Amino acid sequence: MQVKIVYPKWPKLPNQQEFHLPPHGPVCFAAAIPDDIEISFCDEHVDTLSFDDAPDLVALSVMLTCQVPRACEIADRYRALGVPVIAGGIATMLHHEEMMQHADAVFLGEAEGHVEEILADLRNGQLKPLYDFFHDFPDITQVGTARRSILNRERYNFHGVQMVDLIHASRGCRFACYPCCTEFLGGRNFRPRPIAAVVAEMESIDNNRLFIVDNSLAQDDQWEKDLFRAIAPLKKKWISHPIKDDDEILSLAAEAGCWYVYQAVFDTSDVIRNRIKRLKDHGIGVEGTILLGLDDHDEDTIKRLVDFLLEVELDLAEFTVLTPFPHTRSRAELEKAGRILHNDWRRYTASEVVFQPALMSPDKLAEMHQYAWDTFYADCSQELRMARLFMNVMRKETADGTYKHRRISRDKKW
Repeated sequence: MQVKIVYPKWPKLPNQQEFHLPPHGPVCFAAAIPDDIEISFCDEHVDTLSFDDAPDLVALSVMLTCQVPRACEIADRYRALGVPVIAGGIATMLHHEEMMQHADAVFLGEAEGHVEEILADLRNGQLKPLYDFFHDFPDITQVGTARRSILNRERYNFHGVQMVDLIHASRGCRFACYPCCTEFLGGRNFRPRPIAAVVAEMESIDNNRLFIVDNSLAQDDQWEKDLFRAIAPLKKKWISHPIKDDDEILSLAAEAGCWYVYQAVFDTSDVIRNRIKRLKDHGIGVEGTILLGLDDHDEDTIKRLVDFLLEVELDLAEFTVLTPFPHTRSRAELEKAGRILHNDWRRYTASEVVFQPALMSPDKLAEMHQYAWDTFYADCSQELRMARLFMNVMRKETADGTYKHRRISRDKKW
């Protein structure tokens, strides 16, 4: 039996340097497929999708809302050829009723422990329209090492330099942030993987640079300390979402190879200022993630926020527009107030204004979004700032003897 996993293309942020990270959802799903099943994989960002093959099953891995329209097109095309299609992933769970109109089957939930049932139904010609394992979370010890062998690894590079590989050390998130759908998807319970399993997976990855994609590492102080102590001997260099602002934890993170973190900057308070300073004091870079269009944002607020970002000397900044994704508190509130402008999912990229802001027009918010990008990077380009972060990690790797010159030919597709 052959299963073809497809990761549909999605539009990148127009102001962001275009690069492609190896997607995490498909390799986690592939790890849950029995070894006797032949797997092929197409990531439309780096591969050309061909419809000339005839797999026994096409599995669409759909992460983002803006991937949904393309996923539906792919499903329709394969089904017209008589190839059964199943869809899963984060965006499928957010849009499952729409996806059910295009795919033969829709999978809701986490894959571990459930794929065998789907394959058995496929063999018997009895594929169900819905496999609802939503919040029927598998035992976290079932989560194994992702199957990265399906990736065409050389194609994930930036100007010939190999990008990070993705890994997760936990699932679930005890926080309930206003614009986020994680509470709906993965639940409020923090579910850490056994640290030994995380270490083993990190050791198996032939890349010294990793992105720990957990929603937040700052969910359990003791676990966070134990994790950093355990991975420090690997001498990997890694990126993550927030870590705890605590002296011991920051020191352990730096010793464990923390390269830089994504830090939400939602105001100009001393709390944020000090958090950024403390990270940098520990030799950890900071990429600010800045959400524009909240109900207290007007033109002056955004200008002052950008001035603040320059003042605190962020290494990088990524500006997005509040986007009311399904099953978020922001969606519920904006829908109730009649402030959703449309449901053209292709435009739900976090770079377009798809709702009516409270204190300005949609056009003005779009203008201020562009202002933020242009102003922050006016004196030092995004590409140069990224290069500085890479130089920083190369210095760290040289110091501990882990630096590898692995430049990939620029003749390769990337």
